[in-house]
Amino acid sequence: MNDAALAAAIDNDPFGGSDVVPTRLGDALIARITQAIHDGRLKPGDALPSESRIAASFGVSKPIAREAIRQLAAMGVVHIQQGKVTRVQALNAAPLDRFFRFAVSGSKTGLIEAVELRRILEPPIAAHSAERRSDADLERLREILQRMEAALGDVPLWIEADLDFHEAVAASAGNRLLDFQIRGLRPVIRQVMEIFNSREARTQADWRQTYERHVRVVEAIAIGDTAAAQAAMNKHFEAAEAAIAEIAASREEYHDGRTRARP
Repeated sequence: MNDAALAAAIDNDPFGGSDVVPTRLGDALIARITQAIHDGRLKPGDALPSESRIAASFGVSKPIAREAIRQLAAMGVVHIQQGKVTRVQALNAAPLDRFFRFAVSGSKTGLIEAVELRRILEPPIAAHSAERRSDADLERLREILQRMEAALGDVPLWIEADLDFHEAVAASAGNRLLDFQIRGLRPVIRQVMEIFNSREARTQADWRQTYERHVRVVEAIAIGDTAAAQAAMNKHFEAAEAAIAEIAASREEYHDGRTRARP
């Protein structure tokens, strides 16, 4: 590369003027790359410069640049594809999804803790939704309610609609971090819902009552009543407490039985 070409490359470098102090180089490099994304110098869909270019821009070795990119991929900041350029991607809940699945691992305690986490988060989220939701958000919630009513008694269809409902409420609350949190919990909450909705004791009247609790949440959100929206979501979780306790007891009895049955 001649001097003119090198000068042009430096001028177009999204990391230009970003020398890093040679301590904890990997962390410093990640911080500088993410700053370039936050500043808009790199946008979702943009190709990340090559490892060689990143290493040259920051004055670090290629292995350090490579490891920084791998960590950014694990964080969901960039997407690596074999044989293709690495690209910046929009933030999503995938890293939280992986974390929650690992943290819970299908255990009884983990599932109960996931439900407790939702109960802490979702009533205030419903209140924020009542205050901030758009007409499009409300239309989406009403469409999901129609899906839920049509799916009464059909466990797989109901679960997908129910998960979409809670994510839609979070998305309408106007807080990206809360939105990511609820979406990240989706695979764990699906496990809870599969157990909860497959109970033999579940009657058609019980299904209808569950649906009506969701309706009351949307009604409160629609009129912008924050206190009513929070109270309606609280009632929704209170009604599930007995069933959650039943699930926990049944799982404990199942595991105890397996233990006693072992030779």
